[in-house]
Amino acid sequence: MPTISIQQKLLSELMAQHGLKHDIEKMAIQLPLLGTDIDTCDEHTLDIEIFPDRPDLLSGETLARAIRPFLHGAKSEPSFDIDTGSIQMRVDPELEHVRPIILGAVVRNVKTGNTEEAKDDFIKALMEHQEKLHFALGRGRRRASIGVHDLSKVAPPFHVQAVPSSTSFCPLAMTEEMTLDEILTSHPKGVDYAHLLEGMNAYPIIFDANKEVLSFPPIINGNHTTVSQSTKDFFIDVTGWDRRACESSLMLIALQLVERGGQIESVEVTGYDGTVEHLPNPEPIEHQVTQRLLDGLLGRSLTDEEVSTAINRMGGEYLGRKLATEFTSTSVTKMSDVVEGDSILTIAMPRWRFDILHPVDLVEDVAIGHGYEDLGSDVPKAPLTAIPRADSEIRRRLRDSLQGLGLMQIQSLTLSNDFDQFEAMRWPPMGEVTRITNPITIDHTLLRQYLLPGLFRLMASNRHHDLPQAVYELGTVVRDHKNSDRFAFLVAEQGGGFAAIRGRIQALLRDLGAKEYAIEPLKGTMGPWLTGRCAKVVIDGVHVGCFGEMDPAVSAQYELRVPLNGAEFDIAALQSVLPDPV
Repeated sequence: MPTISIQQKLLSELMAQHGLKHDIEKMAIQLPLLGTDIDTCDEHTLDIEIFPDRPDLLSGETLARAIRPFLHGAKSEPSFDIDTGSIQMRVDPELEHVRPIILGAVVRNVKTGNTEEAKDDFIKALMEHQEKLHFALGRGRRRASIGVHDLSKVAPPFHVQAVPSSTSFCPLAMTEEMTLDEILTSHPKGVDYAHLLEGMNAYPIIFDANKEVLSFPPIINGNHTTVSQSTKDFFIDVTGWDRRACESSLMLIALQLVERGGQIESVEVTGYDGTVEHLPNPEPIEHQVTQRLLDGLLGRSLTDEEVSTAINRMGGEYLGRKLATEFTSTSVTKMSDVVEGDSILTIAMPRWRFDILHPVDLVEDVAIGHGYEDLGSDVPKAPLTAIPRADSEIRRRLRDSLQGLGLMQIQSLTLSNDFDQFEAMRWPPMGEVTRITNPITIDHTLLRQYLLPGLFRLMASNRHHDLPQAVYELGTVVRDHKNSDRFAFLVAEQGGGFAAIRGRIQALLRDLGAKEYAIEPLKGTMGPWLTGRCAKVVIDGVHVGCFGEMDPAVSAQYELRVPLNGAEFDIAALQSVLPDPV
């Protein structure tokens, strides 16, 4: 989850502009309900973690705008004032297949600070907000990319064209002109984002009236439009393939500047299809939710006043209710649960609330705004008699036995990575590997196929503690895109040789009721086992698991320098060959 760092002084100033006091204690208690959490706080800086479903809170300024009605009961502002501007931007028809969504806005008279340090902090915050939106809404600039320019350094009107790769201009942070090909192969930003334009014969460029390049989206801006300490008027361009993501990004950057005292001015954009728009659109989006859905999910009926207060706290406006018969069929087709005679509540939410996708999202906002602690209590109306899982008995017996052997149960993440699962442990993939399409971190790129790597990671984190250490896990692995259950344990102890681990396995099998089984040597070097000091367990001809001493070469991968022994077993295989005493 992204984290934003806000100066306490700035937050106090943003709240004071509206006659409100910045109360850090109140924020710490209530902000988690809004979709944020305070990580650290000192007298100068506040670090706030933003939950993924609220990309509209990724700057100190937009967060302050959301805090005012939520914490202080101020009147919400789902729309904003906008002046009609004279700046025009025209998009050529060729952009339909290159980068079709082109939006723009102007914000004038922004108060960037009274000192050089304050102005530098503002520019840094603006750029950080831009990059966070590229990640959260733009999906790495694929769906939306943002350009912010010093309006005083460009000459409207603007023209968006598809140009050949031989076109040249001086990109940001450079002193000499480069062709588009050179930018994509040698400029740091070009190398990072060249894949977004792969396979295209022409590239998008935004020109001003003097044929100077403002931007080469989604890669880099022109150097001469760079925002500086003297910048007061800003031109924002957003391009991409997703209209909602582009519109939200445009409005959130503009709102950040509005919170700094700026005034938004519209830009007349002529799209690739000849459609003329005046952007940004300041009007909120009206959503509907049925009273039956609201009451059914919340467990109680709220009055109009309660709904209005709750929605105001979440930055929206409650517009009232009507009977379903008063709505046209078109207006309710998106709400499959509408029945005749039901009340439909209409709620206006800010256009930049990218997370409002379904009536259920409105129900969640009402619940958060009203307060979960005041929704009352209820009991289930339907019979909820459960039946046990087929493997519940063997899992219980495994836990009892392993805990009786002195092992502590842990639960590690199902997400893992190639190094832990295969490279370090010397295990091959079992069938197809289920990988994460868009991983947030290199440590979590796939769903695990083995449990022992997680136990190694735990031991590595606790290597400063005294020995012995003994842990086990009953968990799910994913092989060939299908779930299966396994258990594994790992013991760090002095003198924990093969005899010790063999004794544990024999005690485990005794507890599970296995009367006849074979312990056979493992051949080869596959897996984390120490050659000649490992074995497999076979029951009725079924290979159910392996155990042994761990190879010091594997332990060294995790900076472990103590003797380790452990095992990993397949629960389904054990269940198939062991009698169920129940």
